[in-house]
Amino acid sequence: MARLTQADLADLNTSFEQTSPQDLIRWARKTFHGRIAALTSMQRAGNVVCHMLYELKADMPVLFVDTGVLFHETLDTRDKLVERYGLNVVTLDPELTMEEQTAKYGVLYLDPEGQRKCCFMRKNEPLIRVADQYDAFISSLRRSDGGARSRVPVLSLDAETNSVRINPLVNFDDEQMERYITDNDIHINPLHSQGYATIGCNRCTTPVLPTEPKRAGRWRHLGPWSQYCGINPTDLLNPAEISIDLPLELIDRILGRSTDFMI
Repeated sequence: MARLTQADLADLNTSFEQTSPQDLIRWARKTFHGRIAALTSMQRAGNVVCHMLYELKADMPVLFVDTGVLFHETLDTRDKLVERYGLNVVTLDPELTMEEQTAKYGVLYLDPEGQRKCCFMRKNEPLIRVADQYDAFISSLRRSDGGARSRVPVLSLDAETNSVRINPLVNFDDEQMERYITDNDIHINPLHSQGYATIGCNRCTTPVLPTEPKRAGRWRHLGPWSQYCGINPTDLLNPAEISIDLPLELIDRILGRSTDFMI
Protein backbone atom coordinates (compact mmCIF):
# COMPACT_ATOMS: atom_id res chain seq x y z
CA MET A 1 0.00 0.00 0.00
CA ALA A 2 1.08 3.59 -0.63
CA ARG A 3 -0.03 6.94 0.73
CA LEU A 4 -2.17 9.36 -1.32
CA THR A 5 -2.53 12.91 -0.04
CA GLN A 6 -4.67 15.82 -1.14
CA ALA A 7 -1.49 17.57 -2.29
CA ASP A 8 -0.86 14.68 -4.69
CA LEU A 9 -4.18 15.50 -6.36
CA ALA A 10 -3.47 19.22 -6.82
CA ASP A 11 -2.43 19.11 -10.49
CA LEU A 12 -5.19 16.70 -11.39
CA ASN A 13 -7.78 18.86 -9.65
CA THR A 14 -6.56 21.90 -11.55
CA SER A 15 -6.82 20.06 -14.86
CA PHE A 16 -10.33 18.85 -14.00
CA GLU A 17 -11.74 22.33 -13.23
CA GLN A 18 -13.16 22.73 -16.74
CA THR A 19 -14.09 19.08 -17.26
CA SER A 20 -17.78 18.27 -17.74
CA PRO A 21 -19.58 16.19 -15.11
CA GLN A 22 -20.12 13.43 -17.65
CA ASP A 23 -16.42 13.26 -18.53
CA LEU A 24 -15.52 13.17 -14.84
CA ILE A 25 -17.85 10.20 -14.37
CA ARG A 26 -16.30 8.48 -17.39
CA TRP A 27 -12.81 9.07 -15.97
CA ALA A 28 -13.85 7.75 -12.56
CA ARG A 29 -15.44 4.61 -13.97
CA LYS A 30 -12.37 3.86 -16.11
CA THR A 31 -9.88 4.60 -13.35
CA PHE A 32 -11.50 2.66 -10.51
CA HIS A 33 -12.87 -0.21 -12.57
CA GLY A 34 -15.44 -2.13 -10.53
CA ARG A 35 -14.50 -0.63 -7.16
CA ILE A 36 -16.56 2.55 -7.40
CA ALA A 37 -20.09 3.49 -6.38
CA ALA A 38 -22.22 6.62 -6.38
CA LEU A 39 -23.67 8.09 -3.19
CA THR A 40 -27.04 9.81 -3.01
CA SER A 41 -29.48 11.00 -0.38
CA MET A 42 -32.23 11.46 -3.01
CA GLN A 43 -31.96 15.22 -3.11
CA ARG A 44 -31.86 17.43 -6.21
CA ALA A 45 -28.14 17.14 -7.04
CA GLY A 46 -28.02 13.43 -6.31
CA ASN A 47 -30.91 12.84 -8.68
CA VAL A 48 -29.01 14.70 -11.40
CA VAL A 49 -26.00 12.43 -10.87
CA CYS A 50 -28.30 9.39 -11.04
CA HIS A 51 -29.65 10.59 -14.38
CA MET A 52 -26.11 11.09 -15.69
CA LEU A 53 -25.20 7.53 -14.68
CA TYR A 54 -28.26 6.30 -16.56
CA GLU A 55 -27.47 8.36 -19.66
CA LEU A 56 -23.85 7.20 -19.68
CA LYS A 57 -24.81 3.57 -19.03
CA ALA A 58 -22.30 3.70 -16.21
CA ASP A 59 -22.97 0.37 -14.58
CA MET A 60 -22.19 0.96 -10.91
CA PRO A 61 -24.09 0.62 -7.65
CA VAL A 62 -25.78 3.67 -6.15
CA LEU A 63 -25.53 3.60 -2.35
CA PHE A 64 -28.37 5.12 -0.36
CA VAL A 65 -28.31 5.26 3.43
CA ASP A 66 -31.78 4.85 4.91
CA THR A 67 -31.43 6.17 8.44
CA GLY A 68 -34.80 4.70 9.41
CA VAL A 69 -36.22 8.16 10.07
CA LEU A 70 -36.35 9.62 6.56
CA PHE A 71 -39.37 11.36 5.08
CA HIS A 72 -41.60 9.04 3.05
CA GLU A 73 -41.13 11.44 0.12
CA THR A 74 -37.41 10.59 0.14
CA LEU A 75 -38.07 6.85 0.03
CA ASP A 76 -40.63 7.38 -2.75
CA THR A 77 -38.01 9.34 -4.68
CA ARG A 78 -35.60 6.42 -4.40
CA ASP A 79 -38.22 4.03 -5.73
CA LYS A 80 -39.14 6.33 -8.63
CA LEU A 81 -35.49 6.68 -9.71
CA VAL A 82 -35.08 2.91 -9.69
CA GLU A 83 -38.24 2.58 -11.79
CA ARG A 84 -37.25 5.30 -14.28
CA TYR A 85 -33.58 4.55 -14.73
CA GLY A 86 -33.17 0.91 -13.73
CA LEU A 87 -30.41 1.84 -11.30
CA ASN A 88 -28.86 -0.65 -8.93
CA VAL A 89 -29.70 1.27 -5.76
CA VAL A 90 -28.25 -0.46 -2.71
CA THR A 91 -29.99 0.65 0.49
CA LEU A 92 -27.78 0.64 3.58
CA ASP A 93 -29.29 0.50 7.06
CA PRO A 94 -27.98 1.38 10.54
CA GLU A 95 -27.24 -1.48 12.89
CA LEU A 96 -29.96 -0.35 15.32
CA THR A 97 -33.46 0.85 14.61
CA MET A 98 -34.24 4.30 15.96
CA GLU A 99 -36.34 2.67 18.67
CA GLU A 100 -33.45 0.41 19.69
CA GLN A 101 -31.00 3.31 19.62
CA THR A 102 -33.27 5.48 21.75
CA ALA A 103 -33.78 2.69 24.27
CA LYS A 104 -30.00 2.27 24.55
CA TYR A 105 -28.73 5.86 24.35
CA GLY A 106 -31.76 8.11 24.83
CA VAL A 107 -32.81 10.86 22.40
CA LEU A 108 -29.40 11.86 21.05
CA TYR A 109 -30.25 14.64 18.63
CA LEU A 110 -31.24 17.17 21.31
CA ASP A 111 -27.70 18.54 21.75
CA PRO A 112 -24.70 18.97 19.40
CA GLU A 113 -22.63 16.12 20.84
CA GLY A 114 -25.58 13.75 20.68
CA GLN A 115 -26.37 14.88 17.14
CA ARG A 116 -22.87 13.98 16.00
CA LYS A 117 -23.15 10.56 17.63
CA CYS A 118 -26.61 9.97 16.14
CA CYS A 119 -25.48 10.98 12.63
CA PHE A 120 -22.40 8.79 12.88
CA MET A 121 -24.38 5.70 13.85
CA ARG A 122 -27.22 6.24 11.39
CA LYS A 123 -25.32 7.69 8.40
CA ASN A 124 -21.59 7.05 8.60
CA GLU A 125 -21.46 3.55 10.04
CA PRO A 126 -23.64 1.93 7.34
CA LEU A 127 -21.27 3.30 4.69
CA ILE A 128 -18.14 2.35 6.65
CA ARG A 129 -19.35 -1.26 6.87
CA VAL A 130 -19.25 -1.65 3.07
CA ALA A 131 -16.31 0.68 2.40
CA ASP A 132 -13.80 -2.13 1.88
CA GLN A 133 -15.64 -2.99 -1.35
CA TYR A 134 -14.80 0.38 -2.92
CA ASP A 135 -11.86 2.67 -3.62
CA ALA A 136 -13.93 5.65 -4.77
CA PHE A 137 -17.35 7.24 -4.41
CA ILE A 138 -19.11 9.69 -6.70
CA SER A 139 -20.80 12.42 -4.67
CA SER A 140 -22.96 15.39 -5.64
CA LEU A 141 -21.43 18.30 -3.70
CA ARG A 142 -21.56 21.73 -5.35
CA ARG A 143 -19.68 24.90 -4.51
CA SER A 144 -22.79 26.98 -5.13
CA ASP A 145 -24.35 25.36 -2.05
CA GLY A 146 -22.11 27.70 -0.07
CA GLY A 147 -20.80 27.28 3.44
CA ALA A 148 -18.12 24.61 3.82
CA ARG A 149 -18.88 23.40 0.31
CA SER A 150 -17.90 26.66 -1.38
CA ARG A 151 -14.32 25.42 -1.66
CA VAL A 152 -14.78 21.67 -2.17
CA PRO A 153 -12.32 20.25 -4.74
CA VAL A 154 -13.28 18.06 -7.68
CA LEU A 155 -11.36 15.18 -6.09
CA SER A 156 -11.06 14.85 -2.34
CA LEU A 157 -10.17 12.10 0.10
CA ASP A 158 -12.13 10.33 2.79
CA ALA A 159 -9.98 8.76 5.50
CA GLU A 160 -12.96 7.17 7.22
CA THR A 161 -13.76 4.97 4.21
CA ASN A 162 -10.19 5.11 2.79
CA SER A 163 -11.52 6.27 -0.54
CA VAL A 164 -11.39 9.00 -3.18
CA ARG A 165 -14.44 11.22 -3.51
CA ILE A 166 -15.30 12.48 -6.99
CA ASN A 167 -17.59 15.54 -7.14
CA PRO A 168 -18.62 15.89 -10.80
CA LEU A 169 -21.16 18.66 -10.11
CA VAL A 170 -18.71 20.83 -8.18
CA ASN A 171 -18.96 23.69 -10.72
CA PHE A 172 -22.68 23.32 -11.48
CA ASP A 173 -24.37 26.55 -10.39
CA ASP A 174 -28.07 26.81 -9.52
CA GLU A 175 -29.03 27.94 -13.01
CA GLN A 176 -27.24 25.02 -14.66
CA MET A 177 -28.82 22.65 -12.17
CA GLU A 178 -32.36 23.83 -12.85
CA ARG A 179 -31.80 23.81 -16.61
CA TYR A 180 -30.53 20.23 -16.50
CA ILE A 181 -33.48 19.14 -14.35
CA THR A 182 -36.00 20.78 -16.69
CA ASP A 183 -34.38 19.62 -19.92
CA ASN A 184 -34.21 16.02 -18.72
CA ASP A 185 -37.51 15.90 -16.81
CA ILE A 186 -35.79 14.60 -13.70
CA HIS A 187 -37.97 13.51 -10.80
CA ILE A 188 -37.26 15.72 -7.80
CA ASN A 189 -37.99 15.00 -4.16
CA PRO A 190 -41.30 16.87 -3.66
CA LEU A 191 -40.07 18.27 -0.34
CA HIS A 192 -37.88 20.68 -2.31
CA SER A 193 -41.00 22.44 -3.57
CA GLN A 194 -42.34 22.63 0.00
CA GLY A 195 -39.55 24.85 1.29
CA TYR A 196 -36.93 22.21 2.13
CA ALA A 197 -33.66 23.44 0.62
CA THR A 198 -31.83 20.35 1.87
CA ILE A 199 -33.39 17.16 3.15
CA GLY A 200 -32.23 14.80 5.88
CA CYS A 201 -33.97 12.92 8.69
CA ASN A 202 -37.51 13.91 9.61
CA ARG A 203 -36.46 14.64 13.21
CA CYS A 204 -33.88 17.23 12.28
CA THR A 205 -34.95 18.88 8.99
CA THR A 206 -37.25 21.87 8.54
CA PRO A 207 -38.15 24.18 5.64
CA VAL A 208 -36.22 27.42 5.23
CA LEU A 209 -37.28 30.95 4.45
CA PRO A 210 -36.18 32.45 1.10
CA THR A 211 -33.90 34.83 3.01
CA GLU A 212 -32.16 32.05 4.99
CA PRO A 213 -29.04 30.05 4.04
CA LYS A 214 -29.81 26.73 2.36
CA ARG A 215 -28.72 24.66 5.33
CA ALA A 216 -30.58 26.70 7.96
CA GLY A 217 -33.19 23.97 8.13
CA ARG A 218 -30.77 21.26 9.24
CA TRP A 219 -30.68 20.79 13.04
CA ARG A 220 -32.32 24.19 13.44
CA HIS A 221 -33.00 23.43 17.09
CA LEU A 222 -29.24 23.21 17.76
CA GLY A 223 -28.29 26.57 16.28
CA PRO A 224 -25.97 27.45 13.38
CA TRP A 225 -23.03 25.37 14.66
CA SER A 226 -24.73 22.11 13.61
CA GLN A 227 -25.21 22.21 9.84
CA TYR A 228 -23.39 19.07 8.65
CA CYS A 229 -23.69 15.42 9.55
CA GLY A 230 -20.13 14.43 8.62
CA ILE A 231 -20.79 11.83 5.92
CA ASN A 232 -19.04 14.22 3.52
CA PRO A 233 -15.59 14.69 5.10
CA THR A 234 -14.86 18.02 3.42
CA ASP A 235 -17.84 19.52 5.27
CA LEU A 236 -15.99 19.26 8.56
CA LEU A 237 -12.32 18.79 7.75
CA ASN A 238 -9.70 20.63 5.74
CA PRO A 239 -9.07 18.39 2.71
CA ALA A 240 -5.35 19.16 2.93
CA GLU A 241 -5.20 17.31 6.25
CA ILE A 242 -6.60 14.04 4.88
CA SER A 243 -4.65 11.13 3.39
CA ILE A 244 -5.52 7.54 2.50
CA ASP A 245 -3.69 4.30 1.68
CA LEU A 246 -4.20 2.63 -1.69
CA PRO A 247 -2.26 0.17 -3.85
CA LEU A 248 0.56 1.96 -5.66
CA GLU A 249 -0.72 0.73 -9.00
CA LEU A 250 -4.07 2.41 -8.35
CA ILE A 251 -2.45 5.66 -7.24
CA ASP A 252 -0.40 5.65 -10.42
CA ARG A 253 -3.57 5.13 -12.44
CA ILE A 254 -5.34 7.98 -10.65
CA LEU A 255 -2.44 10.36 -11.20
CA GLY A 256 -1.83 9.19 -14.76
CA ARG A 257 1.74 8.16 -14.15
CA SER A 258 3.83 5.01 -14.29
CA THR A 259 6.26 4.02 -11.56
CA ASP A 260 9.76 3.10 -12.65
CA PHE A 261 11.27 0.52 -10.33
CA MET A 262 14.63 0.59 -12.09
CA ILE A 263 17.57 1.98 -10.09
